[in-house]
Amino acid sequence: MKLVITDAKTITQGDLSLAPLGEFAQLTIYENLPKEEYKTARAEADLLLCNKTRIDKELLDAAPSLKYVGLFATGYNNVDLSETEKRGITVCNAGSYSTDAVAQHTFALLLHQASRVADYNTFVQSGGWANTETFSPFVYPTFEIAGKNLGIIGYGAIGKQTAKLAEAFGMRVLVYTRTKKDSDVTYVSLEELLKTSDYITVHCPLNDQTRGLIGKEQLALCKKSAYLINTARGGVIDEKALAEAVKNKVIAGAAIDVLSKEPMAKDCPLLGVENITLTPHIAWAPLETRLRLLDIVKENIRAFLAGKPQNVVKP
Repeated sequence: MKLVITDAKTITQGDLSLAPLGEFAQLTIYENLPKEEYKTARAEADLLLCNKTRIDKELLDAAPSLKYVGLFATGYNNVDLSETEKRGITVCNAGSYSTDAVAQHTFALLLHQASRVADYNTFVQSGGWANTETFSPFVYPTFEIAGKNLGIIGYGAIGKQTAKLAEAFGMRVLVYTRTKKDSDVTYVSLEELLKTSDYITVHCPLNDQTRGLIGKEQLALCKKSAYLINTARGGVIDEKALAEAVKNKVIAGAAIDVLSKEPMAKDCPLLGVENITLTPHIAWAPLETRLRLLDIVKENIRAFLAGKPQNVVKP
């Protein structure tokens, strides 16, 4: 039995060993295979692990022995599930491994805007404080987040953890989701959330219902002081519309960890826009988080080989 990993570099750059996966089958690890070489890599694979490799009809045609696709991710929009189901291939994802890390990064981005720590550090390191007459120069405006409204779009594990952090900071939480389960949450329509939130954070999956969910019309509903955060999937937000909204002061700013095209395109409309903070899809990346992810991926394989697959993704 052969196990192939196609994009190991997206999981580890030397700080996390994937060798333990060799307990299940003969293991072949590729750093980051270009698409034209996927066919060769998959030809004899029985089990395949990937993070963002595109699992489509063309590539599945080249892997006649394939029985299992395991994802180093919660999201599965890179997999053609209708094709895998048609071929009897089991697909398993890794849910809830990054809940704490992504909620933490969401608040790092929120506090980055509210407290301007990076900006003030740059000011001090460049000699700004040493050359001021007052002991406390108010160079950048800062804000208390206690008492502010945090609008959460999507209320899975990460959305719920983000809500807990918000409540600890004294914020009022508003939630927009298609599945209303918790009775102690204030659920609102998307329109009301956009109109009343001081901070808006996206935590929904990318699918046909959420693609382009936040566009020009939705941004126009927001407060001019609103700040938008996305640590979910880039395609949920119309990036061109967001760039224009911030440039034209329709909203105050944004912090984005995910883009519709990754790595970032050189002509990405968000690049270089004042008051838009960008991080390179690293909310999920702490070492502890990736160790947890590896454990889930291993247990998914173990369960599949035992005839009791878990975390199975269906169309």
